[in-house]
Amino acid sequence: MGAWVLVAVASRHGATQEIGEAVAQVLRARGNAVDVRDVEDVTDVAGYDAVVVGSAVYTAHWLPAARELVARERDALAARPVWLFSSGLATQPAAAANSPHEIAALGATIGARGHRSFRGRLDRSVLSFTERAIIAGARGRDGDHRDFPAIERWAAEIADVLADERASV
Repeated sequence: MGAWVLVAVASRHGATQEIGEAVAQVLRARGNAVDVRDVEDVTDVAGYDAVVVGSAVYTAHWLPAARELVARERDALAARPVWLFSSGLATQPAAAANSPHEIAALGATIGARGHRSFRGRLDRSVLSFTERAIIAGARGRDGDHRDFPAIERWAAEIADVLADERASV
């Protein structure tokens, strides 16, 4: 049996949640048990062998609920393998637009194994007036710009690490 993995995601309009689901699908296909939860529904990470935390990025920051989860569960996260991902503006290179200001500090605090940035999906019809104004200023391009093959490759890398670590125990 593989690892028991929590994939905790903060998503405003569902696109980042779908990235979390894609990660979970790959991890499950590789023999792991996976729970996918909204970060706000995670009360603790005890019992999980590994955790993946992802957040949408708005104005160069993770959503508050994702930051709060990492801060609240800092010690428990530091005691297990953790990976982080971000999803945001589709008009900029993923590494630039989706690297929130706090990600280096968050990752260092919990000893995260890594952080990956992914382009997102932009549908102006679901955005608030303020979000539309920000996107207009950033010259956001409508459409689904997520690269699911890249997401799946990253999830497979995580699955490989988990399998290697379980084999060496």
